[in-house]
Amino acid sequence: MLRQQDVGYRIVVRRIVGIREGRPLFSDALGELVELSETHLTLSTAQGHLRVPVAQVHRAKRVPPTRRPTAAAVVALERAADEAWPAPTRGQLGDWLLRSAEGWSGRANSALPIGDPDRPLPAAVDAVERWYAEQGQPPIINTPLPLAAPVGAELDARGWAARPPVLVQTTPLPLRPTGTASAARSTTTEQPSADGDTGTATTDGQAGADGQAGADGQAGADGQAGVWSSAVVELASAPSAEWLAAAAGRKGGLPDAARHVLTAVDLVRFAHVYVDGTLVAVGRGTVTGQGRWLGLSLIEVLPAARRQGLAVRVIHELAGWGVSSGATHAFLQVEQHNTAAVALYRRLGFSTHHTYLTRVAPQ
Repeated sequence: MLRQQDVGYRIVVRRIVGIREGRPLFSDALGELVELSETHLTLSTAQGHLRVPVAQVHRAKRVPPTRRPTAAAVVALERAADEAWPAPTRGQLGDWLLRSAEGWSGRANSALPIGDPDRPLPAAVDAVERWYAEQGQPPIINTPLPLAAPVGAELDARGWAARPPVLVQTTPLPLRPTGTASAARSTTTEQPSADGDTGTATTDGQAGADGQAGADGQAGADGQAGVWSSAVVELASAPSAEWLAAAAGRKGGLPDAARHVLTAVDLVRFAHVYVDGTLVAVGRGTVTGQGRWLGLSLIEVLPAARRQGLAVRVIHELAGWGVSSGATHAFLQVEQHNTAAVALYRRLGFSTHHTYLTRVAPQ
């Protein structure tokens, strides 16, 4: 049967649709698994969403994608993602990238093993361990799969741990239209970063951290749908103090290296959503990869404002900016177990390009 790790992947489900002469009748469905609960599973199929009660599932399994990305495509996207989340301290091991940012976020403090390390694989891992020891940090390696499967096997043999899988998802631009996106009002401002920003740290550049952004047009418990529909989405070239504080609240600590990661990109915009003068949602967009890729990260909605479609508005505004800047595709990274966020991004047209595992050396 299926597990939460299968969310975001292509599956086939054989379900019971009736009984004839005492024998069950079956029907097969093929699509991407967007939600899995104790009672139901939901697939996104060519005909739309299909919700199947678990009690009707006779058999279900993951199947290969119709077309796997080439190794060159995975490398190009990983390099675009690296440009969008630039670590201030960097090194190289042949084609491999070594990155450090004072320990702030996993991706900015990990090696990226794509290409040829210019030495045998065991020696390359040894060199990664020495480099991070010089930085005073634990060695971490991000392994895009299946491209870096040989690296993963070497790390398995050394007893390296693996963090939860991350889906790297993509979609062509412009995004699919949604009901709430057209209702959002937006402005674009060019503002410097405020001096003396308070706030403490953010997470990796994953887009789906809030996960509870919710269905489009869904009113809150107080029924004040008009308040949310009039929310202002502002795009700025630098984050405000409130933006940094909102992003910081997710992990604690905001070192200088974090500000470099967030702002040291030529084409970057920070989304701010205000309701009655209060910042309730944020997001970040970058254009990298020779201008092809819009990267979405740090899409965050404050708890009191969730399930109002605000995350969708932020994404659409950043996507519109990306298109105007020449981007033709968008990407984001979301933890596989964040099923609510995966379902949200699926509605916007995103699908899984490849996955990666963050591997951490034993103490």
